[in-house]
Amino acid sequence: MFDCYKEFGIRDSVLKLGEKTEKELAERFAAIDTNAELCQMKVLRAMQKNRVSEGCMEASTGYGYNDLGRETLEAVYADVFKTEDALVRSQITCGTHALALTLSANLRPGDEILSPVGKPYDTLESVIGIKDAPGSLKEFGISYRQVDLLPDGGFDFDGIRASINEKTKLVEIQRSRGYSERPTLSVAKIGELISFIKGIKPDVICMVDNCYGEFTEPIEPTEVGADLCVGSLIKNPGGGLAPSGGYIVGKKAYIEQCAYRLTSPGLGKEVGASLGLNRNFFQGLFFAPTVTAGALKGAIFAARLYEQLGFPVHPNGTESRHDIIQAVTLGSAEALIAFCKGIQAAAPVDSHVTPEPWAMPGYSSEVIMAAGAFYQGSSIELSADGPLIEPYRVYFQGGLTWYHAKLGILMSLEGLAKAGCIDL
Repeated sequence: MFDCYKEFGIRDSVLKLGEKTEKELAERFAAIDTNAELCQMKVLRAMQKNRVSEGCMEASTGYGYNDLGRETLEAVYADVFKTEDALVRSQITCGTHALALTLSANLRPGDEILSPVGKPYDTLESVIGIKDAPGSLKEFGISYRQVDLLPDGGFDFDGIRASINEKTKLVEIQRSRGYSERPTLSVAKIGELISFIKGIKPDVICMVDNCYGEFTEPIEPTEVGADLCVGSLIKNPGGGLAPSGGYIVGKKAYIEQCAYRLTSPGLGKEVGASLGLNRNFFQGLFFAPTVTAGALKGAIFAARLYEQLGFPVHPNGTESRHDIIQAVTLGSAEALIAFCKGIQAAAPVDSHVTPEPWAMPGYSSEVIMAAGAFYQGSSIELSADGPLIEPYRVYFQGGLTWYHAKLGILMSLEGLAKAGCIDL
């Protein structure tokens, strides 16, 4: 096996450290496999209940009226997430689009958004109007306020209570950490927060940005009180087979508003051709639990390896996991770039390409991204990225298989060693 990995240029010391670390993680990996099995049965049961058939794989064109596959897929998603309704469409271009769609569909001038978990992910700042951008919610008279988490990562319940007012229409809860050190939220923690908020204002809409979190636990936020849950199909639930798209699941009235915003008032969910993508969406969802399990193993493997070498990691190698993202603080631009070059060199696509920092749309600083993916920007595939600012933290995620995630992490170590950033 070592000889196989050496063909990728990985030195003995890196391979031996990886082998030792993998053995230490056997018990945690077994727990991840158990969770994947539970989630797999949940997905399979939803497909059987909704009578997924060969006819569901057919394409529709034009208006897309009476698309059996599209309608069945949305029923499957609603069952998987235990909700009243779902909107699952290729016309939703990414996670940010899904979030923007949900917010603009369910808010009106004079309403206010509250984030009780601090600053949202960078790309959502333009949507809300934290950063000035044409068409932001701020331009339409929708205001925003936030309550930061406490220094220990807990909720500031007093601050949240004080911030909820007569204008508060929607609470936006970001599950994953984004480009920050704050902890990713477990489903249980999200449920605790929603219960507190509903106790103050029962009619407020609680929306969860579920990106990177799907299938990392046996249940989803919609099972602990979330009115809406939003995500991207080129992350966990697409299983690496969905080439585009997003999903919104939740209460029927809110999903209807989203459908009217996506298409047109009066049309809603009735239109939207599937264009031959139904098979990818069904099969991707079917694979999603095991693909997510491989990505989780990769994240834990990266955490344990890098913390042994003295790098700060978030979460650490023993903490419970609630998304697939692993943050590693590398301390220098050279190390950040070397890490991403190692990940790129492990890719099945564009492994010969050298990633470089650039001014990526939606971000406030230069960002370097490694992503040799079958589908552009698919972060359930092996990828890594980070802003070129102190403390030079990289965010690693994905891997369609555990073995590919493992290779990528070993290649990142090799990259740092070659660049002289670590001594191995």
